[in-house]
Amino acid sequence: MTDAQTIALYDAEIASYAATLNWDTPDEDLKRFLKALPARADVLDLGCGPGHAAKLIAEAGHRVTATDASAGMAAYARRQPGITARQAVFEDHTEVAAYDGIYANFSLLHARLTDLPGHLKRLATTLKPGGVLHVSMKEGSGEQRDSLGRHYCYVILPDLQTLVSDAGFTCRSGEQGRLIGFDGVSTGYVVILAQKAPT
Repeated sequence: MTDAQTIALYDAEIASYAATLNWDTPDEDLKRFLKALPARADVLDLGCGPGHAAKLIAEAGHRVTATDASAGMAAYARRQPGITARQAVFEDHTEVAAYDGIYANFSLLHARLTDLPGHLKRLATTLKPGGVLHVSMKEGSGEQRDSLGRHYCYVILPDLQTLVSDAGFTCRSGEQGRLIGFDGVSTGYVVILAQKAPT
């Protein structure tokens, strides 16, 4: 289920949100994802925001499809070279074996906790055999809104590893870190790189 209040905030704050992001070089998590991809991979950037990561993935030689629940963010992302971007929610992804990699960077955290298993199983279907999945989420427990009104669900690393494994993936790495979000608050995060079983 898409949270209308969260989407409205992103639609209203596209330019200021984009200004907080690094458009120049991949961070360590994106480097790890890129290293796991085959050459000229088909990649889905799930919850692409203004397209900064999609741009870097395309610059690395891959074919990128970017989607975001915010129509405004998708339109902004389409301005980046080499990117096909469209408005779509998690439930819209019904492709079968379409992608070599899925980059879900701080996007699934806007889902309901009870919806995460279904979303992850859908992503497993969308990936090709042997495909890789990057998932990052804020660290914690439960669900709440931040000071900007965005809905978040929180996980700890072992729980995210279990969710990903239950969806049919093998976890290749799990990391923790800290970041300062768009709301100006420093928070912990967890990130997993996982792989769908090859045939």
